[in-house]
Amino acid sequence: MGVVGERVEVAVQDERARAMEALTGTAPGGAGPVVVRAPMPGLVVRVEVADGQRVDAGAGLVVVEAMKMENELRAPRAGVVQTVHVAVGQPVEKGMPLVTLASPEPSG
Repeated sequence: MGVVGERVEVAVQDERARAMEALTGTAPGGAGPVVVRAPMPGLVVRVEVADGQRVDAGAGLVVVEAMKMENELRAPRAGVVQTVHVAVGQPVEKGMPLVTLASPEPSG
């Protein structure tokens, strides 16, 4: 892209990737643990993973009911569930940690 004769690089990020980064605090492809947080206050109605479980990017982790709607929170990247921080029936507040994902161990 050029701006008045100068070359400027820009990165375009889709809305889903931006939202996942906002919820986890980490870009989906980044290294290190990712904490998936509650996007709003609600009630945990389903926990779909367990500690130590391998998950693919996009796999369902936790379902939070808010304002009579179920919101399934999905893994922003592949990894291993390090910690499930919530249980079914537990109320959560916006920003509360739900699941921590560790980077997948390299296969080899």
